[in-house]
Amino acid sequence: MYAVIETGGKQYRVEEGETLNVELLKAETGEQVTFDSILLVGNGEDVRVGQPVVSGASVTATVLGLARGPKVVIFRHSGRTTMRKKTGHRQTYTRLHIDSISV
Repeated sequence: MYAVIETGGKQYRVEEGETLNVELLKAETGEQVTFDSILLVGNGEDVRVGQPVVSGASVTATVLGLARGPKVVIFRHSGRTTMRKKTGHRQTYTRLHIDSISV
């Protein structure tokens, strides 16, 4: 069984037992998180598409901790002057383990 959930402005296809990184959530490590914004639920040939969400469907996940994404380097320069500026950014994610999908 799989589902498409929406969190943090993004959509993720999840299955039971899967581990994934989502945008930062306000949840502690070990805490249970329930997602109610389920856009699609599929089980083989049986697929239920929500309009816009599937009513009564939910996905339960356990927070494993925080994760950091790859470093993105930002380099700005101006050719007419000697202005050079190099900065970087690493996005923080919440790592989840999908426990169950219920319809």
